[in-house]
Amino acid sequence: MQQVKVGSTTFGGNKRLVLIAGPCAIEDEELTLRIAAGLKEITSRLGCELVFKASYDKANRTSVTSFRGLGVEPGLRVLERVKREFDLPVLSDIHDITQIAAAAEVLDVLQIPAFLCRQTDLLVAAGQTGKPINIKKGQFLAPWDMEHGVNKVVSTGNCRILLTERGATFGYNNLVTDMRALVIMRQLGYPVIFDATHSVQLPGGAGGSSGGQRQFVGALSRAAVATGIDGLFWEVHEDPDRALCDGANSLPLAHVETMLKQMLAIDELVKESLAQGEV
Repeated sequence: MQQVKVGSTTFGGNKRLVLIAGPCAIEDEELTLRIAAGLKEITSRLGCELVFKASYDKANRTSVTSFRGLGVEPGLRVLERVKREFDLPVLSDIHDITQIAAAAEVLDVLQIPAFLCRQTDLLVAAGQTGKPINIKKGQFLAPWDMEHGVNKVVSTGNCRILLTERGATFGYNNLVTDMRALVIMRQLGYPVIFDATHSVQLPGGAGGSSGGQRQFVGALSRAAVATGIDGLFWEVHEDPDRALCDGANSLPLAHVETMLKQMLAIDELVKESLAQGEV
């Protein structure tokens, strides 16, 4: 298993579960900082490593009128402040090659959105930065097909790769998570993350926007952690029902500590068993 260092945080190699969390999109600076402060306090108390995630631009929204974020330059300034003030590594999506240079100056992890996971030029250009690359598995891909995206990044000499499962298209406006995918992708030799909040998304399920079923985030997260994954990905908001992006599948910040305690307890049990060759 390839270990991937992100600042002082290490993914993989039977290390403790890492949390990637934050709001779907950067709505405003102060809200983003409050969520970062809350997550930092919780994870520090529980001894869990945290990578802060928020998108400066959501280019794949359902509707042309949907909120996308603050944009590249102002959004990156907010993430730079999060990084500096809370001593946290930061992650965000890149959507085209023109964003990469600016993003790589600030971000600790460049994330390839699921819809773009086969875009060769984007993967190669991201890999050439030398930064850790988080490739989200497309809703249309089998888990073993992620090997091709991995090889595109590896072709640049960059092996700092994370792979994220976020559900597969299952009929109209629905996703399903095949827990076998987490095991299969981990066999590619790179740390695997489970994006529980996007896995309960209902793409386009609210007409001009996506719906979601956040009541299932806990159950899917517990199941995924039990497979021995390396990290969890949760979108978190102070008030998800008022969020401007992906609120229906986001977790309330107030619920994070209780849920994360459960996940860390399961992770500890599973990682001990894996270390002893029991599972």
